[in-house]
Amino acid sequence: MAEPDLSVTELTLADTPEQWVHHVLQDFDTFLSDHASCEKKASGMAMNVAAHYPDQPVLLEAMVDLAVEELNHYREVMRLLLKRNVVPAADQKDPYVNALNQCIRRGTENFLLDRLLVGAVVEKRGAERFGIVAEHLQDPELQRFYRSITASEDRHWQLFVRLAEQHCPQQDIAGRLAQLAAAEAEIMLAQPFRAALH
Repeated sequence: MAEPDLSVTELTLADTPEQWVHHVLQDFDTFLSDHASCEKKASGMAMNVAAHYPDQPVLLEAMVDLAVEELNHYREVMRLLLKRNVVPAADQKDPYVNALNQCIRRGTENFLLDRLLVGAVVEKRGAERFGIVAEHLQDPELQRFYRSITASEDRHWQLFVRLAEQHCPQQDIAGRLAQLAAAEAEIMLAQPFRAALH
């Protein structure tokens, strides 16, 4: 019996500039607070997609599971903040994510594809940046945590691409991913360095 093809369309993003992680390490409590906010928003985004496509059982189940996983990550980051006696900051608008969301085309033919692929791009950037953080942390517990988060984000971007492959025209995926990766590079590089994920 042939093995199933578990590969997904490749997604390559521009590298994060080295200076970014220095801002994170200089104000790690602020980064943790932003990380918590990102996990909460990611859970909300997954629930939003689930609510938008109740007639797509594969997509619905995947998004509900993802929403729960992201909310669990939020809980874990909140525990880290409370352990450090940090009062979490109020959620801030994320100019990076907002700019990427502007790339999502309207209309039923393109909306789902773009929404899934933007999700993939955001998760892939998260995997890269959490991995960088894990490499630079001295605290073994925090290092383990961020390695685990990196692995989760890596699974998540692939999940979004697989869902696109299952629900959207196959011939559109690679080209659109390349377009969004190019747009993301410009958006990412335009952001000021700060103690935040994006």
